[in-house]
Amino acid sequence: MKQWNRRKATVLILVISILFLVTVAAAGSQCSDAARATDFSRKNLLPCLEYPFGTDWMGRDMFARTLKGLSLSILIGVLAAAISAVIALVLGICAATLGRRADGVITWVIDLIMGIPHMLLLILISVAAGRGLKGVIIGVAFTHWTSLARLIRAEVMQLKESPYVKIAGKLGKGKWYVAYRHILPHLLPQFAVGLVLMFPHAILHEASITFLGFGLTSEQPAIGIILSESMKYLVLGKWWLALFPGLALVVTVIMFYLLGENLRRLIDPNSAHE
Repeated sequence: MKQWNRRKATVLILVISILFLVTVAAAGSQCSDAARATDFSRKNLLPCLEYPFGTDWMGRDMFARTLKGLSLSILIGVLAAAISAVIALVLGICAATLGRRADGVITWVIDLIMGIPHMLLLILISVAAGRGLKGVIIGVAFTHWTSLARLIRAEVMQLKESPYVKIAGKLGKGKWYVAYRHILPHLLPQFAVGLVLMFPHAILHEASITFLGFGLTSEQPAIGIILSESMKYLVLGKWWLALFPGLALVVTVIMFYLLGENLRRLIDPNSAHE
């Protein structure tokens, strides 16, 4: 009964996380005009019922701007994490199935990328790709695949020693056939969990480089831009300009983390009896 209740709690947290993220993304997509609308008659208003997050120095609704910024972060996180996870899956399988030379090259690339300071590499790739939304997605996608690729490579190495994989090879099946029919299905749970757990990292790094001025342009109400612009007004007592967007970003990241962890508990057989 205790295990059943724990499993129901896991499913409940998973559903709550998904509903929260979907609601924020959907609401933010509808706030584009409200997030940019200026009205100097209402500038620098404290949080109230009409404006829960207050207004800024241009009279813009901070609640609408925060929702729009979070929806942009979720979009970037989903796209970048999906691309990064596919790269990790393909390279992880190739490293473990195409022989020592391919394994050596891919392992060397992984070590090279992990040896470069993460934020520096992310900024360089984003700037080289043209900054903006496209540059940030490419930068985040090409810097977050290494850990998952290592995990998948190690998993494939273990699966290659399985009797059914060896039998398939002795029956004359090719490496790609074995990888597709016998190895890939066993990797999907790790792939799904790794994909979801990349989301919070992608969102935080997008906000970080945007905050530093290397990410999205100032015309877009991204969370990083909101926090960057609010810094100069904190000394003037406009505390709500940074507090609420920052808290909203933290809650969103926590929801993604809870989504990934509870998905892992449901999928991973080793966690079934925790």
